[in-house]
Amino acid sequence: MTIERPWPPSIAGERETLRGFLDHHRATLAAKCDGLTDEDLRRQSVPPSTLSLLGLLRHMAEVERAWFRRVVGGEDIPLVWSDAMDFQVAYDASGATREEAFPAWQAEIDHARRIEAAAPDLDLVVHNSRGGEDVSLRTVMIHVILEYGRHNGHADLLREAIDGTVGT
Repeated sequence: MTIERPWPPSIAGERETLRGFLDHHRATLAAKCDGLTDEDLRRQSVPPSTLSLLGLLRHMAEVERAWFRRVVGGEDIPLVWSDAMDFQVAYDASGATREEAFPAWQAEIDHARRIEAAAPDLDLVVHNSRGGEDVSLRTVMIHVILEYGRHNGHADLLREAIDGTVGT
């Protein structure tokens, strides 16, 4: 399966630029996982780390849910894999499969896109009860972009260790 990886616009308004970078990073993570078996996706980096591509994908589902549904959308829902708001649980993908992780991640992306599109503008201010501060939609989008950027760097190294694939 070939992952369509859109490039962010070179010239656009702020909101469209942020959307473009976010979608680019989402597609990058999907591309890093493309064509791998569940065993490959669960392959851990270096001891004692349990970091794996599938764990990163599960973690990013939690990030999407926490920032867009819980913070911006105000939904009082648990994380996908932890009722105790423990983001580390998602990293343990030892028993996880593509069939459970990818649809959960995609569902959170779909929710995030709807919530962001429904917001009047990037200056929308919401309360982050976990951090105890007010944040703008702009800040949330930049934070999630930075999370993807950081973890896509991990994904680069994990994928190269699995089968030598670099780039994307």
